[in-house]
Amino acid sequence: MSSPEHGETFSQLNKFEKLSWRPSIRDSATKKRARWFQARRIFSPSCPNLRIPNRFLREGHCIPPARSGHRCVADSTNLYVFGGYNPDFDEAGGSENEDYPLFRELWRYHFATASWQQVRTEGYMPTELASMSAVLHGNNLLVFGGTGIPFGENNGNDVHVCNVQYKRWNLLSCRGKKPNKIYGQAMVIINGYLYVFGGTTGYLYSTDLHRLDLTTREWTHIKPNNVPSDLPEERYRHELAHDGQRIYIFGGGTSWTSYPLDKIHAYNLETNYWEDIMTKPQEKIGYPAARRCHSCVQVKEEVFICGGYNGERILSDLWKINLQTFQWTKLPAIMPEPAYFHCAAVTPAGCMYVHGGVVNMSGNRRTGSLYKVWLVVPSLLEMTWEKLLKTFPHLSQLSTLQLLSLGLTHTLIQRLK
Repeated sequence: MSSPEHGETFSQLNKFEKLSWRPSIRDSATKKRARWFQARRIFSPSCPNLRIPNRFLREGHCIPPARSGHRCVADSTNLYVFGGYNPDFDEAGGSENEDYPLFRELWRYHFATASWQQVRTEGYMPTELASMSAVLHGNNLLVFGGTGIPFGENNGNDVHVCNVQYKRWNLLSCRGKKPNKIYGQAMVIINGYLYVFGGTTGYLYSTDLHRLDLTTREWTHIKPNNVPSDLPEERYRHELAHDGQRIYIFGGGTSWTSYPLDKIHAYNLETNYWEDIMTKPQEKIGYPAARRCHSCVQVKEEVFICGGYNGERILSDLWKINLQTFQWTKLPAIMPEPAYFHCAAVTPAGCMYVHGGVVNMSGNRRTGSLYKVWLVVPSLLEMTWEKLLKTFPHLSQLSTLQLLSLGLTHTLIQRLK
């Protein structure tokens, strides 16, 4: 099939598809009564004082409550969502949530069955659960920094690792001088090194760049050759991308400002200099609005940003920039609800998943909605796989032998497990 025909046959490119959601508790008193009626049905005389956490009385009893400040990562099979914050007592689980208003939990959304599951893990899960940074490295979820309660006074600078296959947390024992205890920083992995830039202590904003050698587990504070006036502005809640030679900063800001995207700061790993790169606006539209608390994913040489906050309003747009031409392009997709402090992750096939975030400033309301959008035209394999799952929704219930007899490969069977 030729490329033009391939593109024309896939109508979901750059269109958001709603996967799971739940009305806010505050949206309907009727819905709240219905949930408590559901709770009373499972009370018994032998256990009159049984208390059911609110989060388990919701749709399907297994969907993450609305949240913001969380992080997510994805592989070919699952979306993993870690941490988050919600000041609404009922939405956050009420008295049953020992970590209120934070969520000390790891969820996974299984693509093949379109189902959520809270992952029961062993080991020590971090307690800094808001505005941490997270990346997936093989089967290992690396979580660094973040803040607990009270914000800005209970920050972290440890690297916690959760093996998502064996469902166990470990604290990474590191050498060298750690970064300060911060949150709102961003990080990327390049050639076995973890790079961390920016963040805030809650009072001071950082322009520091640190590198962790994942083999020797040694931290290094990188000191660029620039004069101080040529360094990027201090910031938090920005995002990073890279092309193997440079690390690019997208947006971010402070509590009083959001940085524009007509110019991008890039750290050159080979020269140890920060560079300023002027980007190209889309004709007749211009540049994306300045923003912080947005999301960002990368597919090869293209970087995609969506949502965020520009200091005045919550955004719902989706843009991409090419790291070879630095040309901005506004995509036709619009987020179903504007959001910031949300999270996004992209699969190896190029499908982006967006979860949660703050969707209403005046009401300080958060969402638990999950959306997906194809950023590239998927391969014929991916299109066929999606069609197969919709046609046979119970495919995951078959045994491996039955799936093999149907002609599925071992790789596709693994996606069902």
